[in-house]
Amino acid sequence: MTRPDPSPLAFVPFVSVANMMRLVNATGTESFISELAGYIEEDFRRWPDFDKTPRLASHSRDGVIELMPTADAENYGFKYVNGHPKNTREGYQTVTAFGVLASVATGYPILLSEMTVLTALRTAATSALVGRYLAPKGAQVMAMIGNGAQCEFQALAFRALCGIDRLRLYDTDPAATQKARRNLAARGFTVVICKSAQEAVEGAEIITTCTADKQYATILTDNMVGSGQHINAIGGDCPGKTELHPDILRRAEIFVEYPEQTRIEGEIQQLAPDHPVTELWRVIRGEAPGRSSAEQITLFDSVGFAIEDFSALRYIHAKIGGTDFCEPLDMLADPDDPRDLFGMLERAR
Repeated sequence: MTRPDPSPLAFVPFVSVANMMRLVNATGTESFISELAGYIEEDFRRWPDFDKTPRLASHSRDGVIELMPTADAENYGFKYVNGHPKNTREGYQTVTAFGVLASVATGYPILLSEMTVLTALRTAATSALVGRYLAPKGAQVMAMIGNGAQCEFQALAFRALCGIDRLRLYDTDPAATQKARRNLAARGFTVVICKSAQEAVEGAEIITTCTADKQYATILTDNMVGSGQHINAIGGDCPGKTELHPDILRRAEIFVEYPEQTRIEGEIQQLAPDHPVTELWRVIRGEAPGRSSAEQITLFDSVGFAIEDFSALRYIHAKIGGTDFCEPLDMLADPDDPRDLFGMLERAR
């Protein structure tokens, strides 16, 4: 006899793009980022509890497709994400993503979520969280070099967590800068449009670089960076893709998420394999210093790590409980007899 409806065990909560946007707007973007940053900070404090591995990347001439897994004793999470810089020419996003959170005890997924919007939010939340530990005290001005899809999220995150309210924008595409100016001025930022990266960094206490081209690039040269500045370098995220001249790296105190991944994908791929870096989880736990002087140049060599995505999925899972910001997805086979999967198939005819 065919069972008319799947049992509750068959369903997994699914957060669509539409529901993610509803959730973010209902929470408030800056409040959402602040709450998410709290989850990321909490998980960084228990960094040793996680299984960790560099992400699994499949590179092609057009871009990269990656899987980013991690787990603690309770949950397993992974994200599927791509990076294809040429996509925008054909109307596609450069980056898209989705993720799964599952129970370690049963192996059953407990959440399936879009992560294109969520990745932009968690990247910005991580950057600004790190900025609280590394940026100059009282910083108010940030240069944004690269004004694409990540730009506004970074600005909102740095305002929410660090108090930034003045922005200096530059992009090789003037249309991208105008887009960012419109969006950010509407959110109450003071925005200055600059004609070059050199002009953008003048007077900035924080410099964020977030370009997309998959190549060794020199967005910042050594002469452009002065004492006391914090560099939030988020564009480098795969082998052969960088934004900073190596002389900057040699002057700066470098902070990374997971050295085994960053040495392959980050700015420090340009340096010797044993060049000293500081792991951020140790700073957050108070085991290593962050910014130690007003004159120090600090660099967050950000490539993104799976624990940040795990934190984001964990946050969403907690946030959607008892709400209509998700929908049940009939995703898991659930036969009457767990040993009779074939029988379930036959009875469905």
